[in-house]
Amino acid sequence: MCLAVIALEAHRDFALVVAANRDEFHARAATPAAWGVAPPWRDILAGRDAKAGGTWLGVNRDGRFALVTNVRGGGANQVGQRSRGDLVPRVLAASDDPAQALSTLRPDAGDYASVNVLAGSAMGAAWWSNRGDAVQRIARGVAGLSNAALDTPWPKVQRAAHALRAWAARGATDFDPLFAMLADRTPVPDAALPHTGVPHEWERLLATPFIVDPCYGTRCTTVLAIDRSGHATFHERTFAPDGTIAGDAIHTFMVQRAGSAAVA
Repeated sequence: MCLAVIALEAHRDFALVVAANRDEFHARAATPAAWGVAPPWRDILAGRDAKAGGTWLGVNRDGRFALVTNVRGGGANQVGQRSRGDLVPRVLAASDDPAQALSTLRPDAGDYASVNVLAGSAMGAAWWSNRGDAVQRIARGVAGLSNAALDTPWPKVQRAAHALRAWAARGATDFDPLFAMLADRTPVPDAALPHTGVPHEWERLLATPFIVDPCYGTRCTTVLAIDRSGHATFHERTFAPDGTIAGDAIHTFMVQRAGSAAVA
């Protein structure tokens, strides 16, 4: 993912909402979200990167989600480094809580290029990056993540977090406003652009929540919502290189583990 916002205990009906965009080179093939049937993907709902075999975002039948973003300015991948997409099934397979699951990644931090990992369920969430060390639990409310530390005030993060916060405060149950928020292509003024070490034209291109470019852009948008009865909706929308909708995959299920959804 390159943009993700999370609402934890911020909505009257939904204990957890995750809304996220995956940005990637269009030439890198991927498969739409589907349930895995064999280890380590059994009972994990996720799209799959056809090149390295990992994923950018997934959820399991217990209602735990995990997602990764790269950290801009953290250096290019090196030969021999493991795919960051492998971290998602690893966290989803853990039996302990999300913060503890993220802590188990720390000994292998050097095996991966710079990465953020965000994981949680309706009971709580946490963030870790191998650019730092500590695992940070996420407070109730709305938090945002892109290609820097959690809640770094980049324009795209602030826009998305503000829109999710307003949607949750209204008690809305229609996901269309969340897809519209993540489809925002409004240019960011040059004076407000972050400075992450990429060329200025790339900085400008990458600054909006939704990116359209013939080579690199927003490949899919995902909304995951778990209500207080444990009913989960996972809606993935994929896009063509010109930014038009290429398809929708909608999965619904009940979380399996008692207590996976918060109690009102």
